[in-house]
Amino acid sequence: MNREPYLRGVVSGKNLFENILETHGISPAPGPGEPMDLPIDQTLTQDATGTMACLQFEALEMRRVATKCSVSYVDHNTFQAGFQNSDDHRFLQSFAAKYGLVFSGPGNGICHQVHLERFGVPGDTLLGSDSHTSTGGGLGMLAIGAGGLDVAMAMAGHPFRLTSPEVVLVLLEGILSPWVTAKDIILTLLQRVSVKGGAGKLFEYGGPGVATLSVPERATITNMGAETGATSSVFPSDEITLRFLKSQGREKDFRPLSADPDASYAEVLTIDLSELEPMVAQPHMPDRVCAVRKIAGLKLDQVIIGSCTNSSYMDIASVAAILKGRSLHPETSLVIAPGSRQVLAALVESGVLGDIVKAGARILECACGPCIGIGQSPPTDGVSLRTFNRNYKGRSGTQSAKLYLCSPQVAAVSALKGELTDPRSFGRPPKVDMPEAFPVIDHLFVPPSDDPDAVEVLRGPNIKPLPRGQAVPETIKGEVLIRLGDDITTDDIMPAGAHIMSLRSNIPAISEYVFSHQDPGFAKRARDRGGGFIVAGRNYGQGSSREHAALAPMFLGIKGVMARSFARIHKANLINFGILPMTFMTGDEFEQIQPGDQLVIERVVRSLKNGSTLCVLNTTRSSVFEVRIDLNGREKEVVMAGGLLEYLRLKSAIQNPQS
Repeated sequence: MNREPYLRGVVSGKNLFENILETHGISPAPGPGEPMDLPIDQTLTQDATGTMACLQFEALEMRRVATKCSVSYVDHNTFQAGFQNSDDHRFLQSFAAKYGLVFSGPGNGICHQVHLERFGVPGDTLLGSDSHTSTGGGLGMLAIGAGGLDVAMAMAGHPFRLTSPEVVLVLLEGILSPWVTAKDIILTLLQRVSVKGGAGKLFEYGGPGVATLSVPERATITNMGAETGATSSVFPSDEITLRFLKSQGREKDFRPLSADPDASYAEVLTIDLSELEPMVAQPHMPDRVCAVRKIAGLKLDQVIIGSCTNSSYMDIASVAAILKGRSLHPETSLVIAPGSRQVLAALVESGVLGDIVKAGARILECACGPCIGIGQSPPTDGVSLRTFNRNYKGRSGTQSAKLYLCSPQVAAVSALKGELTDPRSFGRPPKVDMPEAFPVIDHLFVPPSDDPDAVEVLRGPNIKPLPRGQAVPETIKGEVLIRLGDDITTDDIMPAGAHIMSLRSNIPAISEYVFSHQDPGFAKRARDRGGGFIVAGRNYGQGSSREHAALAPMFLGIKGVMARSFARIHKANLINFGILPMTFMTGDEFEQIQPGDQLVIERVVRSLKNGSTLCVLNTTRSSVFEVRIDLNGREKEVVMAGGLLEYLRLKSAIQNPQS
C-alpha cells in the first residue's frame, strides 16, 4: 500500500488528535515538541495514587472539582490486612463527597474497565493518575496518564501542560485469523517499536482493520500502548463505538470522530492483521516479544487472567468457552479476576461463570490485585503466564519469578495443558457473542454530597501531611548514591506489593523502601548523606505513573537525577516535586561516573534562568562535564521553587502580597 498520502506535509487535513484538540479550542495544533495547555473534561484517580492527589487538591484550597466528571476509584489496595487501606478508602469516600467526585468503592472494579463502561465519552479529554489511563482511547477519548499532582490541578480546573506529541498512524489492514487477538496486535507493535519507541508520540489507529475490532479489543490495545512510552493512543469513534455505548445504555454519549480523509502524520506503521499469530512477552520486559510457537512447551506454575488490559466480558467469556467441560492441569493454578462488577454480573447472568468454577479456576475480587503484587505471588523461581501489561522483575511479589504476557485465549488453553501452548493446536475457537445489553449497577457508585459543608473528611493515623519541597540553592553538592542502567521502572524506584502499597499515604514510612529491591541500603545512605544524586541510563522512570517514585526520593533529600533519557510521566513528577532532571550529553559521561563520586554544581539558579546546560564538577575524579536541562521556562521556575505546590504558593504570595 502506498503510505505517501499520509505523511506529514503532503496533505493538509486534520488527524483525529488534531480534531479533538480543535473541539477544545486548540487550533492549529502545536507542532511536535511544542507546549500546549490542554483543557481537561474528566479525571480519574485510584487509591494507590488517590490519597496524595486529594491532599494536593486540598492544598489548592478549592471548594469543589471544576471538571465535567471526576471519579475516585478504589481498585489497587483492596486487600484490607490492617487498618491502613481501610482508612484510606474511608478518606477517599469522604473527600469525594465533600469536593464533588463520584466514588467507586472496592469491588466495583478496575478504574479503566469501569470508566470505559460507565463514564467515558468519545472526544472528551481524560487525565488520570494512572499510566494506563490511555485505555479510554479505545472509546475515542484523548486519555492521558499523569502524576497525581497534575490530576489534582486538572480537578481544580487548570489545563494540563502537555508537550505536543508526534502523531503516528498505525494502519490496520486485513482481518485477524482464528485464535489471534487484540493482545497480539499490541504485542506485535511493542516488538516493533520497543518500550522506548513511543516516547514523544501518540499512536492513532486507522485503516480498514479498525472496523473489525470491538471497543474492549481497542481498549486492550490503547491500554498497553502505555508500555511503549507513548503519550497516548486513540481509535476513532464509529458505529462500533455506538454499538458498545448502546449496550451500556449510554448511546446519548456517542459522538462520531475520525481523522479527515486527507489527514497527515509524522510516521505510518502498517500492521497486516491477517499475518499475525499468537504472541507472548518474555521476562522481564513487555517488549521481549516472540511467537508463542517458538517457546511452546514451557512448564507453567500459574496462569492469571484479568488486569485492566484483558478483563472485559468478552475476554473472560472466551476463556469460559475454552474451559467448558474441561479441567485444569493439576500442576497449574488458574486465577481469574473480572475487571468490573458489571463483567462479573454478566458472567453470572449468561451462565458461563459456572464453567469457569467447574474447571477449577479461582475467582478473585474485581480489582488490580496480582498485577501489582497484591496476592497470588508465584512460588520461588515460578513461571507465571498472565494477561497483564507488565512483567517487570519482582512486580509479582516474587523476585525470582518469571512472568510471561499473553492473550486470554493463550492463557486458557495453556492452563488446561499445564504448559505454554499455541492455541491454534486446540482446534476451532469457540464462538462468543457480545451481549446486546449489559447489567447496569450504577446504584453502587456514591455521588457527591449535596451539602459539602456538612461533610467531614476522615483521616486515619497513617495519612500524613504532604512533605514540603525546598527551593533550589545556587550551589548543589552531594554524593552519587546509586548508579543504574537502562529502563529503570517506577517499580524499581518505589516497589509495589501489599505491605509497601499500604503506606502510600505516609511518605516518611514509604520512603524507607526507595530502591529496596535494587539496593536495600539506599534509604539509610540517603538520609545519612543528607541526600545526593541518582544516576541512570536511558528511559529512567518508565512504567507506572506513581508519583511516590519522585515524592519519596524528594523526602530523602535527592537533589537531582542524571540520566541518558527520561520517561514522560516520571520526568514530570520529578519536576513537580522539585527534583532537577538532568540529561547526559554523551554515553561516555554516564560510563565514567560511579557510586560514591562527590559532585558539585555551582551557579545553578543563574544557569537555569539563562541557559539549558549545567556544569558539573566531579571532585572525586577531578573531572568536569556538562548536563543538559530539557525544561521550558515554566518547568524551570517550578523546579527552582521546590516543586509545583511551592511555585503556586510563591505566585499567590506575589499576586496577593497582603494575604
